[in-house]
Amino acid sequence: MTDAPAQSPPVGGARLVLASASPRRLALLQQAGIEPDALLPADVDETPRKSETPRELARRLARDKLAAAGDVARRRDDMRDAFLISADTVVAVGRRVLPKAEVSDEAADCLRLLSGRQHRVYTAVCLLSPKGNRRERVVETRVRFKRLSGREIEAYLASEEWRGKAGGYAIQGLAGAFVVKLVGSHSAVIGLPLYETLSLLEGEGYPVRAAWGSAA
Repeated sequence: MTDAPAQSPPVGGARLVLASASPRRLALLQQAGIEPDALLPADVDETPRKSETPRELARRLARDKLAAAGDVARRRDDMRDAFLISADTVVAVGRRVLPKAEVSDEAADCLRLLSGRQHRVYTAVCLLSPKGNRRERVVETRVRFKRLSGREIEAYLASEEWRGKAGGYAIQGLAGAFVVKLVGSHSAVIGLPLYETLSLLEGEGYPVRAAWGSAA
């Protein structure tokens, strides 16, 4: 478990644990004025099952991450009554799930496949409340890339920005210049749909705007 940076007591007496090690998901929550009390990365098998759709995969992985984090949190006195949030993002062309690229060949294959065409990004977010209530949303976003030249692909590969990213790109970085059209949630493509996440939290009683008055 990774503790979040030292901060003032939990807003409104509520604690929040983000079941992710993703700096992008943490930054999105912080953008919305929410500072998790702790980070609890969950290591789960992300291999798609036979005949599993990209949407179903995103939902299952987010659920698995929530369950794994919940098992750990229940054994800690300081986390037992916390809100837990997990998420997973899947990039797909049709029913084909693109990998989280770890080597340049994988990223290059992804970029050539995405070049000049539309793809879909599915991000699932799951919430476990202190009362044991489980809620979830799956957000689908359609993204169209420009036609990429060989030189553009080579330059992007050299940036290393793609490493570990679903679909081999990071829309919040250099690859934002590839996007011709986006229909849906920009924050969901980055890794966490803010509107849906805050709606889930607020619906279960988490004070999502408690720290807004002290925001810079």
